[in-house]
Amino acid sequence: MSKSIFRVAILQECAAVGDFEKNTTRIIQEMEQAKDNQADILLLPECFITGYSMPILNSEVIDEDSIHIKRIRDKAMELKIGVVATAFFKGNEKARNTALVIDKQGKIIMRYDKVHTCDFADERCLESGEEFNVCEFDGVKIGIMICYDREYPESARILMLKGAELILVPNDCASMLPRLKALYTRAYENMVGIVMSNPPGDNCGNSCAYSPICWDENGMCVDNTILLADDKTSSLYFADFDIEKLREYRNREMLGNTFRKVKAYGKLLDTDISEPFIR
Repeated sequence: MSKSIFRVAILQECAAVGDFEKNTTRIIQEMEQAKDNQADILLLPECFITGYSMPILNSEVIDEDSIHIKRIRDKAMELKIGVVATAFFKGNEKARNTALVIDKQGKIIMRYDKVHTCDFADERCLESGEEFNVCEFDGVKIGIMICYDREYPESARILMLKGAELILVPNDCASMLPRLKALYTRAYENMVGIVMSNPPGDNCGNSCAYSPICWDENGMCVDNTILLADDKTSSLYFADFDIEKLREYRNREMLGNTFRKVKAYGKLLDTDISEPFIR
């Protein structure tokens, strides 16, 4: 495989709620399969180590020193493969919905705590993160957003502004059609690659990957869909990004942070909420 190709392994599988040991063992098995298929990094669905189930207390979750994280880090170092490890993690006062980026040496190079917690639903029991982060993984700049973060274009926008070339999206939800369109758009408008991992099930699944490349060098439209899984199949999928071509495209096209008129954007930082959005 060309050194320019960055391969993301995408797990479409349901976690065993509350069975941290079983889920960790499954992650390690999938890491081995991903490595056998020359993947650079494994992306898990949202909160896969703990299972995505609430309410949950700060005393019931894991932290970065957990034996489960140690096992994953040790396997990453052994196999020389990265992982986006997801779980409910300890917060300051409440649990957080968290993703750790673990590199090929088994080091935690970034922690991201979900900013847009679903405060209208069960995630009211969680503590929100404060910022979006980008890290450099094997020469590629990676950002993370989790599930409901996707619904807000500002999430991907700030990751792009911080330098992200790929955005990886752990997910656990249904009703995927509008959400797939949102991810397609996030890739297009920010000129970033997007990859989402989602558990299978009725009206769920649809793990996907989108390239930012929507026009070829002659200006002709091209389909930027790299992967679109079905809704019910449990599997490990793979998405290849040609990083050289991605960077060439970002250097020549007119989206991302090229011609934005930021002086007109002041209202975006207004914290007032008015009808019809008051809840």
